[in-house]
Amino acid sequence: MSLSARAVLFCLLLSISSVAFAQFDTADVLGTVRDQSGAFVSDSRVTLENVNTGVVNSATTDQNGNFTFFNVRIGQYTLKAEAAGFKAAVANQFTVNVGARQRVDLVLEVGATTERVVVEAAAAALETDSSGRGQVINSKAIVNLPLNGRAYADLALLTPGVRKSVLENQSTTNRDASFNVNGQRSAFNSFLIDGVDNNAYGTSNQGFSNQVVQLTPDAVAEFRVETNNFSAEYGRAAGAVINATTRSGTNAFHGAAWDYLRNTKLNAVGFFAPAGGIKPVYIQNQFGGAFGGPIRKDKIFIFADYEGLRRSSRTRTLATVPTADYRAGRFGIPIRNPLTGEAFANGVLPASQITPFAKNVMDILPLPNLPGNANNFESLPSATIKDNKGDVRYDHYLTQKVTTFFRYSHREMNVFDPPAIPGAGGGDSNGNTA
Repeated sequence: MSLSARAVLFCLLLSISSVAFAQFDTADVLGTVRDQSGAFVSDSRVTLENVNTGVVNSATTDQNGNFTFFNVRIGQYTLKAEAAGFKAAVANQFTVNVGARQRVDLVLEVGATTERVVVEAAAAALETDSSGRGQVINSKAIVNLPLNGRAYADLALLTPGVRKSVLENQSTTNRDASFNVNGQRSAFNSFLIDGVDNNAYGTSNQGFSNQVVQLTPDAVAEFRVETNNFSAEYGRAAGAVINATTRSGTNAFHGAAWDYLRNTKLNAVGFFAPAGGIKPVYIQNQFGGAFGGPIRKDKIFIFADYEGLRRSSRTRTLATVPTADYRAGRFGIPIRNPLTGEAFANGVLPASQITPFAKNVMDILPLPNLPGNANNFESLPSATIKDNKGDVRYDHYLTQKVTTFFRYSHREMNVFDPPAIPGAGGGDSNGNTA
């Protein structure tokens, strides 16, 4: 195919793509305009305005008085309907949630067009124009509800039918965003951020996260957990669709800063003293900030956030190391060389039978500090985590029908897992998400 033919095909795809109205992270606002007798009012002008950004969209009702605004960003809106020979009807401020089909019906009264009637509760409280069933978790709940670890997806547990899976309830290496919804496996859920697939499909991510990008709560405008009868546009999910959208800037500057500290020294002393006199240590500092505002009023907006995590912990760990008798070849029971078959009835292995390699290994390992032959070494190995993540979002409203946004997310995490026995070496892992 020639370059010119490819360009023509690309333009053709762009021209027909507008008929495919997928919701994803946006919503639809629809309704019907009638007069006081209940008759449909056609060709009336309907205006939808975002209260926070000042962005305005307009539409005209059809012969049945119906109108629809597609791909509406979440937020607070007002709706106005105008027609010749009628007073203007204005719907009081209402909320548009992610992935919703929000119905707002208006009734026009006969009168001068310069007059207006404010309609209270014009927006339908129940969503009857879509089959999807679920729950919306808004920004206030995300920021204000307690979250141990500040993982926004944990608030999906507020939705009926959702429980933590075994993978997330393990004592170590818990897997983020691992839920059983209506009895389905956690791998059957689908995560979306800003309408983009956010599922971690790798088979080696046990103990990490079901999501590629793990947003900080202050970066999430809201998210919707759909558990039943959701639209086929989402696909692949037999469990639930967790559809999140990031915050964007508005015409007013807004920001936030936080710092959450956990330190063993701030803990109360328990009734029982720690075993062996060794007290575990857990020091964590989770800090960050977010800021958003206009670049050009009513047109261009920006939002950015950053969160850092510094964690240092020392956990009481038991291990088994050879005793002094074992190192000297004194086992106390009859033993046999499995290679040569030579028996040592007195349970003492001659020094000539201990290889230099075995002796070097024994010299590296520490001596027991607890009695017994098993779990005889107690230690407090130090583990550290250094995590940095952030997001930047840019929104540009070109025209009433053409909008664009750009979001960049990045995460870098360094984890050092100590060995249970000093001198045995540790593990270091790095993770990057963009």
